[in-house]
Amino acid sequence: MKKPAAKLSLVLLLLTMGWGCQSQQPQESQSLTIYSGRSEALVKPILDRFEAETGITVNLRAGGTAELAVALMEEGEASSADIFWAQDGGALGAVHAAGLFMALPDSLTSKVPSRFSNEAGTWIATSGRARTLAYAPARVDVDNLPQSIFDLTDSQYKGRIGWAPANGSFQAFVTGMRKMVGDERTLEWLIGMRDNEAQAYPRNSAIVQAIADGEVDMGLPNHYYLLRFKNDDADFPVEQTFFAAEDPGNLVNVAGVGILKTTDSPTAALRLASFLLSAEAQGYFTNDVNEYPVVDGVSPRAGLVPFNELTNIQPDLNLDALNDLEATLAMLREAELL
Repeated sequence: MKKPAAKLSLVLLLLTMGWGCQSQQPQESQSLTIYSGRSEALVKPILDRFEAETGITVNLRAGGTAELAVALMEEGEASSADIFWAQDGGALGAVHAAGLFMALPDSLTSKVPSRFSNEAGTWIATSGRARTLAYAPARVDVDNLPQSIFDLTDSQYKGRIGWAPANGSFQAFVTGMRKMVGDERTLEWLIGMRDNEAQAYPRNSAIVQAIADGEVDMGLPNHYYLLRFKNDDADFPVEQTFFAAEDPGNLVNVAGVGILKTTDSPTAALRLASFLLSAEAQGYFTNDVNEYPVVDGVSPRAGLVPFNELTNIQPDLNLDALNDLEATLAMLREAELL
């Protein structure tokens, strides 16, 4: 009788030791909560692939990028978020400035060019979104297109340009211009465009449609809106181009991710961040979403300039600087555009 009792005591001791070890070294959660400024319809297909490949559950809270950034700063250490997936560099910069992101390993940040991550290494881009000059080739001299966004205040373009001063991507662009050329010159350009009767539209897609409809001859949208029209109609009567290299009008903003310091799933979060830079995910962003890939070895879809050309023509700007939105809104109001 003693031997079974001895064995039972040993089993109980081992179980007790085992549970004790688990309490000292808890298993990391295999689920992630993502605050996403990108729409659910856009990101869910690639997140579904991540779940299928890794077994890690993804809980998505989608909303406006700026609103989610504010929510993270208000929640602080009480936030349930593991990852912030933002629609622009300004929101990422704001969350970084609040000290909420953990430092990412060099093995991850080195996968993208330096201009597609911040200097502190707390966030990385997942795709690129370029500002362009869209135009109607039937109504403009394609051999003499403006070489700088500052040319658009010339009287020859009076009433012919469409823009969207109330749109978030335009406001991020204006913030970038302020950082590149200063507030005085930026305000002068805004007032010059207003006085040159630039036509205001609520969003980028409306600008592109207005060019096709003959309301304006040129406009200032993000690049992928025209591609969406071209996907539906290859003969859609609008084309787009860039200004001269490093012109502020060529701003390349990004969608990107940062991992919150308060995450209880850092390994899973890093796996997701790495997955978003994989050839599979980058191919999805360019072929399905019409955006620019941000890693070497993945070619942009047809209709986009090659990756090295994009990096050569974009202006040199620390995208963290785009977080200064309040001063931009004040400037737009001063110019009587809001």
